[in-house]
This record gives sequence, structure tokens and C-alpha cells, in this order.
Amino acid sequence: MLKYRTEIKEETKEQIIKEFLPYIKYTAYRLSWKLPPHVTIDDLISVGLMGLMDALKRFEPGKVKLKTYAELRIKGAMIDELRATAWIPRSMRKKIDVINGARERLEKQHGRAPDDTEVAKQLKMPLDEYYRILQYAVASSPVRIEDFKTNKYNDSDLNFSECIADTSSKTPLETLEEKDLQENLAELIDRLPEKEKLVLSLYYYEELTMQEIGKVLSITESRVCQIHSQALVKLKSKLKWAK
Repeated sequence: MLKYRTEIKEETKEQIIKEFLPYIKYTAYRLSWKLPPHVTIDDLISVGLMGLMDALKRFEPGKVKLKTYAELRIKGAMIDELRATAWIPRSMRKKIDVINGARERLEKQHGRAPDDTEVAKQLKMPLDEYYRILQYAVASSPVRIEDFKTNKYNDSDLNFSECIADTSSKTPLETLEEKDLQENLAELIDRLPEKEKLVLSLYYYEELTMQEIGKVLSITESRVCQIHSQALVKLKSKLKWAK
């Protein structure tokens, strides 16, 4: 097995980049549902490559495997980029608020969560436009803490905080608030329609792709994306309202 030095030769770097390129592309596609309209998957892949180069500069042999360290830096760079580009026009934010307001009114009126058709009809809005606005809403959602957590590296003593910027530790109150948020989120997910719960479960827990979920549920990949988007928007709206 190759041992990497702090200063890695150029030809070795090229070989490492070739080895990591499939992982970079895979991670970019896994995070692509969060992309705002003005950012492409190619942009995310470029950011991943820069994350890899940064990892090669900072890597210290002996502490952890290069593969472990580099993959964390790659994903961290992509997530930082998504945070930095999660901007949408003010006019679009107003439309998102209008949709959320209509959904809340219909839910109070009928005593249940309305479906997309009902919300669009209430707003006299074409479904295509409705789903387009939902995609913007999802792109503007904060990146999840879970994006930095994984059980993939159980063979390593790596402290993940070494790879993620952390300016301060949580206070007991913040820890309690986060636990309360998780409990509220679990309760809200449980109230979602069965198909939306199933899509979230297959995507986040079973780690299936949108295409794979479509095959399991016998629906199109675009329909899976729509169900996924509407579930996230509902959860975001509910959490905001609960505060």
C-alpha cells in the first residue's frame, strides 16, 4: 500500500485525482438536489476537485488514511459551496411565502395536509410553475447537519471536528434545543402523507437514488423529485411556524 508524504509529487497527485474523480462525481450528483438554479453539477465537481487539492496540501500521514481525510474534505468543500450560493431573488422568496401561507390556510380549513393540486388550485397557479417554485425553495434550504455525519469511517480515529470549522462548542441549552428540534421534526415527518414519508425514508435512510426510488414506486424520476421537494418544503414551513 502506498504511503503518502506531506509533499506529494505532481505525477502522484495526478494519479490520486484519477482515483478520487468517481467519488467526486458521485458526491456531486448526490448533493445535486440542493443546487440553486445558477449553479451546475460541473461547478460542484470543480469545487470537489479543489477540496481534494486542499486535502493533499493539509494531509499528515500517520493520523488517518488519505482516503478517509480526502473524502471528508471533498464533501465539506461542496457543502460550503452550497451554503455560499443558496441565494434566491426576493420576488421568488415572496412566491414561496405565498405557497406556504396557502398550504397553512388549507390545512386549518380541512384539518389535514393539502396535496399539491389543492394548493395550486387555491392560488390559481399552473402545476408546472408551482413545482418550479418548490425547487427554488428546496435550493434555499439550509444544509443539514447530517451531511457531515457518517458511520463510514469506523476504522479510523479521525475526529471529524478537525475537518469541519467549529468556532465554539454547544452550550447545554443549545444541545437541549437541538434535541427538541429533532423530536419535533420526527413528529412532523410522521404526519406527512405515506408516499412522502416513504420517499424520504428510501432517499435518506436506504440511500437510494431518485431513479431507483422511481422504479420501486413505479413512478417517474421527476415525480419522485416533486414528492421529495414538497415534503421538504412542508417540513421547513412547519418548523418555521412551530417556532
